[in-house]
Amino acid sequence: MRILGIDPGLRNMGWGIIDSVGSRLSHVANGICHSKGSDDLALRLHDLHQQLTDVIHRYQPDHAAIEQTFVNKDAVATLKLGQARGIALLVPAQAGIEIGEYAPNKVKKTVVGVGHAEKHQVEHMVKLQLPGVQIAGADASDALAIAICHAHYAGASRGLDQALRRASA
Repeated sequence: MRILGIDPGLRNMGWGIIDSVGSRLSHVANGICHSKGSDDLALRLHDLHQQLTDVIHRYQPDHAAIEQTFVNKDAVATLKLGQARGIALLVPAQAGIEIGEYAPNKVKKTVVGVGHAEKHQVEHMVKLQLPGVQIAGADASDALAIAICHAHYAGASRGLDQALRRASA
């Protein structure tokens, strides 16, 4: 299973792709989609859409995983992040890719073992789980962590589905 993890952001949208075979994970690629510095929100969203579409065409993931948005005190910033998250959901959906969504604490707990881990702890554990990976930046590291989280939960879900099918046969 090839998984695209996406860390939504309006200026920087991190992405990371891993392959998951059983319990084995391997790094494929990672990077950051940058929206141009324009004040025009529509153009920035368009930039992100084009770049993420290119990633999907290049790497052909089977699944996508996206971090859920948390609401902060700045309503305008939360709304803009929600719009970027809409692009992160739309692009894989347009490609017919199954999408999983995970709360930030669930991602951290899965990858680090602690739900309130610091960014440097997440990056350290991503590097341990994907030996030799060269990470493009903090947003890409978070995206790889989201993909790793999905690999654990999607793999468990597939195993349960297979067991249920065998039991009902």
